[in-house]
Amino acid sequence: MSLDRPSTAATADRGADDDAAVAADLLGDRTRARARTHLARTAGLFAALGVLVVCALLSIAVGAKAIPVATVWDALWSYDGSYDHSVVRELRLPRTVLGIFVGAALGLAGALMQALTRNPLAEPGILGINSGAAAAIVVAIFVFGLTSPSSYLWFAFIGAGVAAVLVYSLGSGGRTGTTPVRLALAGTAVAAVLQGFVHTVFMLDDFVFDRIRFWQVGSLVGRDLDIFLQVWPFLAAGIVIALLLGPALNTIALGEDLAAALGARINRTRAATAVAIILLCGAATASAGPIWFVGLAVPHVARVLVGADQRWLLPYSAVLAAVLLTAADTVGRVVLPNGELEVGIITALVGAPVFIALVRRKKMARI
Repeated sequence: MSLDRPSTAATADRGADDDAAVAADLLGDRTRARARTHLARTAGLFAALGVLVVCALLSIAVGAKAIPVATVWDALWSYDGSYDHSVVRELRLPRTVLGIFVGAALGLAGALMQALTRNPLAEPGILGINSGAAAAIVVAIFVFGLTSPSSYLWFAFIGAGVAAVLVYSLGSGGRTGTTPVRLALAGTAVAAVLQGFVHTVFMLDDFVFDRIRFWQVGSLVGRDLDIFLQVWPFLAAGIVIALLLGPALNTIALGEDLAAALGARINRTRAATAVAIILLCGAATASAGPIWFVGLAVPHVARVLVGADQRWLLPYSAVLAAVLLTAADTVGRVVLPNGELEVGIITALVGAPVFIALVRRKKMARI
């Protein structure tokens, strides 16, 4: 009997060593898999940035008058005052820069709204946020006579915030509580009322109509660098806040009870998210008008690429939305022989089918 005991102990030790080796192998495999995933996502983000650079160069080069890329490069770095250089520096460059920042703002706003409300239909246009900002800007022009983005920018922020509170209040009422479809219906109804108000003002005042008729459909036409300089601090602040919210939004996605147990500050995260959304939507609408569906379609594309991790989803949404808006603006310039389509029309043509497909899904998976 005494001879069996060392043998049994040795067998137990070998079994423990084997279990430890298996656990170490599994841990190593998971670590390597995470490293590969991180590398793939990083490479994908840099690839998207490369596509954005190409779209930006095409946006500067393509238009009613095609300008060679070499001339574009010279205009950017060796400006000589010629006609082509003036077109690049004074017309197309500000339009392209504004399109990149507005696109990033709308993509981030849509991703934040979908994460915060856990609603796959959330988007600044569909939930009436852009319409609220637009209606407030019309009030600023019609009632107070304000005409520059810097003067009516605060109206855009107030309008976006009021519209967000109103839509959420309407969409969360009733016995069923808040659902994706209820929020979408409430946002559509509020947006319709606000658009009706805007068009009524157009009929009453020709000055307001002439001042913002192209802006109303979402446009980058005629935007100079001064407009970008007036709104960029708010766009930049909203983008930075949004990108910093990724880890906190990941924690909240686990559920409020578990997030609270993990030490997440839920109310502070919600408040910061709301501030970021209002900054992004207000500044984007003030500078380019209400542009729909960018914030809806792009986060879903980003989610397919990188999953639901907000640390990756948010930067992907920003870059891909900038690509979409810049490309849509470029396409709008060449699609008609004697004119151009506003960027808001192009994004609506792209985003509306995505919205319909999401609504028709039998099961609206919670994000």
